[in-house]
Amino acid sequence: MFVLGIDPGLSRCGYGVVETDGRRPIAHALGVLRTPPSAPTPKRLAGLQYEIRSLIQEFSPSVVAIERVFFQVNANTAIGVAQAAGLAMAEGAAAGAEVVEYTPNQVKEAVAGWGAAPKDQMIRMVQSLLGLEKPPKPADAADAIAVALCHLAHAPSRAAAKAAGVAL
Repeated sequence: MFVLGIDPGLSRCGYGVVETDGRRPIAHALGVLRTPPSAPTPKRLAGLQYEIRSLIQEFSPSVVAIERVFFQVNANTAIGVAQAAGLAMAEGAAAGAEVVEYTPNQVKEAVAGWGAAPKDQMIRMVQSLLGLEKPPKPADAADAIAVALCHLAHAPSRAAAKAAGVAL
């Protein structure tokens, strides 16, 4: 199963692609999609859409897991994050992938075992879980790959719920 994790953002959108064979997750790609803040928003969104679509075409993920916009102090930042998340959702659904969202606390709980885990602990856990020689960087990419790992942790219970006819 390939999972594309997305840490949405309009200026910086983290992505991470993880595959599992049922035992250990394997990282295939991670990075950050960037758009210039000086460009008009429609052009930035079009560029981000193109890049997300390209990732989906390259890796054919069965799942696109997105960090849910949970809380933002700055309304402009929240709008950009929501727009980027919406693009990822739409592109994932259009490609036939399952699209799921996880809150930051769900991601931290699944990856580090504690919903209030600090960023450095999350980065170390991602490094450990994936067997990486170096900590994943930049932080947006590490966050995105953590979202993908969160989905892998939740996948068995989601599958059981689906088999039991429970709506998710």
